[in-house]
Amino acid sequence: MEYYVLDWRPHVTGVALVSSTSQESYVGQRTRPEIASSWTRSRLNGLREDTPRLEQGPVAGGGRLVRAAGPVLDRAKTELDDTSLALLLADRTARVVDFRCADRSFHRTLTALGVVAGVRLGEDQVGTNAVGTPVETRQGLLVRGAEHFAAAFHGVTCYGHPIIHPVTRRIEGVLNIGGPLGAEDRLFAALVRRMVRDIEDRLQLDSSQSQLRLLAAFQTAARSPRRPVLVVGQGLVLATPHALDLLEPVDHAAVQACAEGSRSGGAASCRLTLNSGRTVRLTCTPIDGVEGVLVDILAQEPDHRATRGAGNSAGWPLLVVGEPGSGRSTEARQAAGPGSTTLDATDAVWQGEQAWATVMAALLEDDGPTLIIENIQHMSERMAALLAKCLRGACRDVVLTSTPGDHLDGPHAWPTALCNARRDLVPLRRRRHEIPQLAQRMLADASGTGGTRLTADTLRVLAAHPWPGNLAELRRVIHAAAGARSAGDIIASDLPTSYRNLPAPASPFRQAEREIIVAAIEAAGGNKLRAARTLGVSRSTLYNRMRALHIY
Repeated sequence: MEYYVLDWRPHVTGVALVSSTSQESYVGQRTRPEIASSWTRSRLNGLREDTPRLEQGPVAGGGRLVRAAGPVLDRAKTELDDTSLALLLADRTARVVDFRCADRSFHRTLTALGVVAGVRLGEDQVGTNAVGTPVETRQGLLVRGAEHFAAAFHGVTCYGHPIIHPVTRRIEGVLNIGGPLGAEDRLFAALVRRMVRDIEDRLQLDSSQSQLRLLAAFQTAARSPRRPVLVVGQGLVLATPHALDLLEPVDHAAVQACAEGSRSGGAASCRLTLNSGRTVRLTCTPIDGVEGVLVDILAQEPDHRATRGAGNSAGWPLLVVGEPGSGRSTEARQAAGPGSTTLDATDAVWQGEQAWATVMAALLEDDGPTLIIENIQHMSERMAALLAKCLRGACRDVVLTSTPGDHLDGPHAWPTALCNARRDLVPLRRRRHEIPQLAQRMLADASGTGGTRLTADTLRVLAAHPWPGNLAELRRVIHAAAGARSAGDIIASDLPTSYRNLPAPASPFRQAEREIIVAAIEAAGGNKLRAARTLGVSRSTLYNRMRALHIY
């Protein structure tokens, strides 16, 4: 049986070495090539020696790296109890996931520098260091004092070595040992390399059974000679030739997004339009006893049914409901057709309700193209009543748009009850598999020339974000990335800082809790006290949950 192994490893950047006068004067003429090259990359990332961009984020616990490294770090800590050395474990994004230091004085020094669990020490944020640079180069590195790009770290000497998964050959993280400047560092490399070998051995033991189960599931599914199927899991992707015939590189991130969704929420099925224009249905089924998903690809016939839009008299008035940024206006304009007129309820704030209502009534009484009334959630109760009255005798087709919430069953129930059709727009976080293709289209619109493209790793990072601002937020991020690079591949480090890393995985329960709180606040018009009463909790409890769930 023939199959292929796809390597979806993160993209590692590299730049040509250019001269830097200030670097030579600062570090000296005998700078090691690996340090000089890293300093150059640091400057090309727009960093300055006196302003490292340390940012702390959430730490995902319980992953395979933490499981494999935990016993090794425990054993090493007992051996280093009488020293002033610290051990740092970082993941593949250079985010610190474990920090051990028995010496209180040196522990306070590192903490004062911002080195704590959750902080990211990527080369693109703090410059040359023994965590971010090994992630970038996949090579071990000793950094002494002033060889650090950030001046704040000149009092520290450290050595970092990448942890490579022995099966997938992907970088899993970095193990770093450090001490005050002047500490004996001749044995740093030997000690860390020994510990890294132990961690990699444990990774292999942890994954061997999982890999066998993934392979067995794939072999069972691929018995049918022409069945397009993939198995995704444990950093490994197995695909039949027919699956590879259907998928282009840009489609891989979309498939992986659908597979990731099924891991946390059971079996999932989603409809996907491939980069080739062909429509398929992905059926993603979790594999028992392992972190893996079986993906079946079923090609679908074109849908020849009539398209939505004007001309369907039974579908008017039409109500379009969606979260902010989800594309309500675009959906309304597509449904209304060419020549439509738009009236925004938010304009009543500065025009005055009476003047705005006069214009609305006149438009509804006049025969003409479709009228779009945007943001009815901002209408007062008496304005909603007036809209309902005018809708009953309207001489033209009407489209109403609104955010979701209890207001549609309360103060705005009268006009919405008169709508013969309703379209609810699904939030972007619930259709992550569409993000790669949406991002590619937005990039084409932003760049115009088509000289740039998003790498598979960048698409994977984008697909993993929750996007509370929906399409509008994604479009802003893509435009920012397009402005940062006019040609070539757009990699994850080209994205705005807060979007460069994969977010910490959230449980389905926390995701559901977040959506409930956001919906309650929107329904209360932003009034936190009213939202808390609706949810049956105190205002302080609501604020605490908002902070924990990063609701701003």
